Amino acid sequence: MSALLEKHIVELLQERNEKAISLLYDHYADTLLGVANKVVRDPELAQDVLQESLVKIWKKADSYDPSKAKLFTWLFRITRNTAIDKLRSVNTKTDKEIQMDVSDVYNLGVDSTRPEFMDLQENLDKIEDKYQIVLDALFFQGMTQQEASEELDIPLGTIKSRLKIGLRELRKIYGPVVVTCLLNIV
Repeated sequence: MSALLEKHIVELLQERNEKAISLLYDHYADTLLGVANKVVRDPELAQDVLQESLVKIWKKADSYDPSKAKLFTWLFRITRNTAIDKLRSVNTKTDKEIQMDVSDVYNLGVDSTRPEFMDLQENLDKIEDKYQIVLDALFFQGMTQQEASEELDIPLGTIKSRLKIGLRELRKIYGPVVVTCLLNIV
């Protein structure tokens, strides 16, 4: 996507011009649908996530700041967060339907240190965006450092530095043992 087209889309979004949604859909829908599907792993649910994401993008258009992130990064984060929220919502509904005959409350084991079982996503919001994006790509999206570098258009050395600093920030929240377990998982 050319920088000129991206700038035009941002201007239309901020002017609340409905052409912006059409352009966003034409240029980003397939990629954002892929992001949603990777998180929810259900094509129909991913379609719902895409629709909800586009609504959120429209409503939050005035909050986009080009100096903080590229348009795609902003769209990616909204879509990913919407997908995670949708997945949690679906899982919560499913969990309420399950009868608890056997409890595994005291059987923590290694799974309790996996990112999806920790409140890592909520605490990720406590660190700077540039570290959040890298940690999200590596932990939640399952990307390698090279893939994250290419996908986020960030040099590989910067990815490695942001990973190191981001983990240091998480260590302040969780302590060294949990972060060490996270490193062993990746």
